Amino acid sequence: MKTVHTMMAAAVIAGSALMAQAAQAQVQMQGLKRTDILKSDFSVPGREVLQVRVDFAEGVESPKHAHPGEEVAFVLEGTLEYRIEGKPPVTLKVGDAVFIPAGAMHVAKNVGPGKASELATYLVQKGQPLATFAK
Repeated sequence: MKTVHTMMAAAVIAGSALMAQAAQAQVQMQGLKRTDILKSDFSVPGREVLQVRVDFAEGVESPKHAHPGEEVAFVLEGTLEYRIEGKPPVTLKVGDAVFIPAGAMHVAKNVGPGKASELATYLVQKGQPLATFAK
């Protein structure tokens, strides 16, 4: 009986590891690299704050997506164009920031030469996927 429990625990751990790898693979899309920096409970019940660095290779565009809360994107390097549903496109350079409302579908694209990077700060619903992608 102990062997069965041990095997079940090993299967759960292996399954969790595979799910984590799949999630990380989704984040590491071609030409995009996401580095998680901070994750913490927020003072508003049921919300959390996350900070993520996103690096874009030259010419790369993120998939169209939305978040279960607000995002503030701050450009660390390069030039990024943001297309947020219901708003005209905006092009930002180093030191510029943009506010993306909760649930707004959006895309970010590296429109400059070389690499571009942003620091994304999310104030989102706790326990929800960080992003949902357009179909």
